[in-house]
Amino acid sequence: MSETGHQLIRAAVDELRDVGVNDATGDARRLLAFAMGCDAAALSARLVDAVDPEHRTAFFDAVEQRVTRKPVSQIIGSRQFWDIELCITQDVLDPRPETEILVETALRQPFDRVLDLGVGSGCILISLLKSNASATGLGVDNSAEALEIAFKNAQNNDVVDRTELLESEWFATVEGSFDLIVANPPYIAMAEMEQLSPEVRMWEPIWALTPGPSGLESYEQIAAGIYEHLTPGGRLLLETGPTQAGDVKNLFIAAGLSFDYVVADLDGRDRVVQLHRAP
Repeated sequence: MSETGHQLIRAAVDELRDVGVNDATGDARRLLAFAMGCDAAALSARLVDAVDPEHRTAFFDAVEQRVTRKPVSQIIGSRQFWDIELCITQDVLDPRPETEILVETALRQPFDRVLDLGVGSGCILISLLKSNASATGLGVDNSAEALEIAFKNAQNNDVVDRTELLESEWFATVEGSFDLIVANPPYIAMAEMEQLSPEVRMWEPIWALTPGPSGLESYEQIAAGIYEHLTPGGRLLLETGPTQAGDVKNLFIAAGLSFDYVVADLDGRDRVVQLHRAP
């Protein structure tokens, strides 16, 4: 008799816990839903049923990938973020829940034209454009592969007609000014890389994680070009590491901007810095 979904999940959970996966149960459920071609709600109703052999094989193939600590989003090729679904590969960062705080903060005030520096998967830019149907946006990245993913995600989420994508090292080839500029740049100091989980350290692009020894190098480069690309009265929102908000604030005050506030994440750690250019 074929195993039920419950039995498959129990077997996978034991295997995943053995290699140190934190949310083994949640990951096993996501992988089984992926293998069976259904969503989480449909999976719950089918867990007591016997699983077809082809679905069982697909499930354990996915579990073996997860045993190597490959992120679930890369295995199934997608990630839910804000109110959109994104295609995710090894060429882009797996969007974190903390980054939704930046999106939420940006949406507190109106904007017409947004620039996303280091667009990656497009998670920030696409979420903003989906939530503001009158806005247009430019996303830049120095990775051609990341830009391909961002374009696909813009298409899949029906904002491609309001999205421009450009290969650029920060502001290098950007023209014009914007009333909202957002960025989640690399900010992990090189010495801290070994402390990251295997999912991040082994599977995500290093250039999107660390900019160099201090972790502040990306902010320094952005600060050098921010004033001429932010309209008078325009806002800048930056995601930061939990100990960097003060240093980042000071960099951009020195570049001519005015500080607004820092937004903490759900764990109470500084996460998003907002500044603006005086009207």
